[in-house]
This record gives sequence, C-alpha cells and structure tokens, in this order.
Amino acid sequence: MKPSNKLKILNDPIYGFITIPNSTIFDLIEHKYFQRLRRISQMGLSYLVYPGAHHTRFHHAIGCMHLMQKAVQVLRFKGVEISDDEEKALCIAILLHDIGHGPFSHAMEHSIVNGVSHEEISLLFMQQLNVEFNDDLTLAIQIFKGDYHRKFMLQLISSQIDMDRADYLKRDSFYTGVAEGNINSERLITMLNVKNDQLVVEDKGIYSVEKFLVARRLMYWQVYLHKTSLVAEQLLIRVLKRAKELVKKGVVLEASQPLLFFLNNEITLNEFNTNCLETFAKLDDYDIVMAMKNWQYHDDFVLKNLCEMIINRDLLKIKIKKKPIKKEQLVEHQTALQNKYNLTIEEASYFVFTGQISNQAYTHKKQSISILHKNGKVEDIVKASDQLNLKALSKPVTKYYICYPKAQL
Repeated sequence: MKPSNKLKILNDPIYGFITIPNSTIFDLIEHKYFQRLRRISQMGLSYLVYPGAHHTRFHHAIGCMHLMQKAVQVLRFKGVEISDDEEKALCIAILLHDIGHGPFSHAMEHSIVNGVSHEEISLLFMQQLNVEFNDDLTLAIQIFKGDYHRKFMLQLISSQIDMDRADYLKRDSFYTGVAEGNINSERLITMLNVKNDQLVVEDKGIYSVEKFLVARRLMYWQVYLHKTSLVAEQLLIRVLKRAKELVKKGVVLEASQPLLFFLNNEITLNEFNTNCLETFAKLDDYDIVMAMKNWQYHDDFVLKNLCEMIINRDLLKIKIKKKPIKKEQLVEHQTALQNKYNLTIEEASYFVFTGQISNQAYTHKKQSISILHKNGKVEDIVKASDQLNLKALSKPVTKYYICYPKAQL
C-alpha cells in the first residue's frame, strides 16, 4: 500500500490556510466518527433566521485546533514549557471536544438520549478512539477530564476564555453576518500567558477581553437565543418527543435504523455501551430531516403539524417577556386550541407552552478570567476593567417566553 501524504493544508474562510500538525491528527480527522461532524450543523436550526448559518461542527473543530496551535506557539515564546506530547494532546483534545454532539447539536440532549450531555458522549468517543489508536489519546483524555496536573491546559480547552469560544464566536458571527460577534481571536491569543499554573491575559489585552465578553452577550441575544431559533429548536425537541411517545404505543414510524433505535430505547449514560455508541455515530442531521419530511404526512395530528411547521418554516408565534408568563394566558391559548381541533390537554401542550432563557456573558464564580499586571499581580477582569458594564455582564439576565399557534394550524 502506498503511504499517503498526511501533511495536509486546509483552506478556512476565517483563518486562511490551516495545517494539520501530525499524522495522528490527520488519521483522527479521516476517521468516520469525525467525518460525521460534516453532517451536523454548528448552529442547529439558526439557518431559519440567518440563511448563511450552514457551517458544521467539522468546520468549528478544525478551527479550534488551529487556534490551539497558535496558543501553544505564543505560550512557548513566553517561556512556558510545553512538550511535544503535551502539544499533541492539547490539539487532539480540542479537536474532539464536540465529537459527541448529536443531530442539530443541542436538541438531541433533551429528547433522544436521556440527560446524557454531549460532553459525556465526546468522552466515550475519545475512549473508543484511544483503543483504536493504541493509547495515543491517553494524555488528551487526561487533560480533557481535568485529571492532568497542569491545570492551565484544561483552561485552554474549557474555560471562560478557551479556544472553543474564541473560534465559535468569530465563526458564527462570520456565517450569520452578525458583525457584533466578530472578536479579535488572534490578539486575544497573543496576550495569553501562564502564572501559577493558571491561564492569564496580560493587562495590555484587557480591551480585547472586554470586547470578547460584550460580543458574547450580544451573540447570545441576537443569534443563539433569537426567538425564531428558539421556537424552532423547541419544535424539534417536541417532534422527537412525540415520535418517541408514538413508537412506545406501537405506532409504526418511518425513519432510519439508527433513529429508530433511539426512539425505541431509553438510553441513559449507563446503557451507552460500544454498540450504542456505534449506532449514535450513524446519526446526523440528515436522519432527522428525512424523518420529518416523511412524518409531515402522518395521521397523528401532533406529529404531522410539528413537522410541517419546521419543514415549511411556518413556526409558532413566540412572545418574550421580562416577567414570568401568567398561567391564565397559557390556559387561554391551550383551551382555544383544544376546542378548535378537539385535542386533549397533552396534545395541545405540544403547541402551547412556556419556558425561560438566561444569558450570562461572564461567570466569575466558576472560573474567572484573570488579568496579569506588569508588577506580577493577578486580578479578576471585573476588578481590573474600568468598564462599568462588565459587572452587569456577570449578572444572569432571565427572560420568559410563551409559544402558541398563529391564527390556525
């Protein structure tokens, strides 16, 4: 067999040319588990609002790996010792940090697998790959789980200012066209340093951090928590929930084998064995879209209408308020729908429901963004910043919503 050339260069619309650093990473990218990410949209159903938002988890993971290479380069330049093995492990960990995402990203966690987070599934994938790659991922898994003694390495993967956020804010802003999210990730990374095994930002990068936090807040309200994306995701969760209910009652639904497996079985973390993982690895956005295209003609009133709404982008009406929604308002809309179509309260609640959303750009209780001053002193960004609204950004803002059908279904 001819040895293949594994030193590839990819062209990314955001960073330009990205080099694949070593053959292990090339083989991981080539693996079917990772290739599946090409078929999973990064932003779920946001393309119903922003037509350009069709980029994938594959895109994002490669971008994160590129930024990780930059971060390692910067830290080494500043005298932080990072061995070749550690660099490789960091690149692997960030490359695979989202590999456990299901179709349409977050909707699956609430409907098809029972309370199993994508992080937990990512870890299961990494452990499985570690077996196939002769323990080459052991160090990456240690860092990913937070078990490695050098704590700043986990912060590069998962913290308030990690490579994941540095990529998705810039990338999502680019593909949606929402300029407010366009952060200067290059400058942020150039300002990184390590002090007492903690990731810090040098004080001359303070304005870049402020811009990063403000951008994050604006992207949440304008994009991730946009009311149309919100109602579309809620509908998708309900489509899968209804499908699961019908299958339990013995109703025959047309769907792909992997999707039927998860509709027929209650899968919790304990049941997530190798067989289960293999089936999960066959699931992507296409399974769900194909199923909805079939189900829009189903006899079941609820399933049919929910699928039609998503396929034809004729969604429920959604109102967002600052105060909790009054019970009477909910009941009024439910009763009107029940009477009109002779539905049970359970059926009506698929189309009339309330919920809440919360946005907190910065959580300094969990893990702060630390600013390193020239005198060696380290302090929290909120204290170091002279911008008053950073205090406000660290308070969670909660809004409440109600969804109900427009004039008629």
